[in-house]
Amino acid sequence: MVEAIPTRSPASRRRWREVVPVVLRWALPVLWVLWASLAWWAEPRESTEAQLDRDLAAGQVVTFQRAQGWADDGAYWGSRPRPQHATNGGMLAWTVPNGQIRYAFVDPPASASYPGEPDLSANTRLDARLAAVAGPWHVGGDLAHRIAGTAGLLAGVLTVLWLGRLIGGAPPLVGTRWFWFWVGLLPFGVGVLAWTYRELWRPPPAPVPGRGSGWRGFGWLILAAVGISLLVSVARIVFGTTVVPG
Repeated sequence: MVEAIPTRSPASRRRWREVVPVVLRWALPVLWVLWASLAWWAEPRESTEAQLDRDLAAGQVVTFQRAQGWADDGAYWGSRPRPQHATNGGMLAWTVPNGQIRYAFVDPPASASYPGEPDLSANTRLDARLAAVAGPWHVGGDLAHRIAGTAGLLAGVLTVLWLGRLIGGAPPLVGTRWFWFWVGLLPFGVGVLAWTYRELWRPPPAPVPGRGSGWRGFGWLILAAVGISLLVSVARIVFGTTVVPG
């Protein structure tokens, strides 16, 4: 006797299709707020060599790295910047106990100097002071790295949920799937919030005539990304790097 394998009834599948949008309607904004809070806190903040000296004197430096600028996977809004390690780099990045990351542009150590140039032995002593009290950056066990890692995890979960619904769910009503795919790549998850608002919170009763195509979404991605970048730059000038880090 062959035992029949139970399958979902049409009513069960209908209930599932009704529950998923309701859950995502709340889950996506909540996840975004959590991600934004942690990402803002752990975003590198430009500082000064004087502040580094004060942090060293107060025993506030947890990890450090001499680097040559920052590396960032800019194609993904949830990526986290990483200092590009360089032994003779002109930038020092360090973490502090409250979980924040700071960096300052400094002169390279003495090993990078050349005959006739100013004596840079003080910079070598700075590196030695840092190495004596702080751990290397790549260990990543301090609070700042844990916060940044958690923010990256939240961004990944948010992206997976959004893509899963976009690809496997009902066809979107305001734009095509390709339209929302490109819009969803906007910085800071703005596109995911826009999709959540227009497709889950305020969806039209029927598909919009001439709804956004993939090309239109790509155009929105370029224009809105430039606008967001300009807005952030202006806000950083007005409010400073403490409020608008980067």
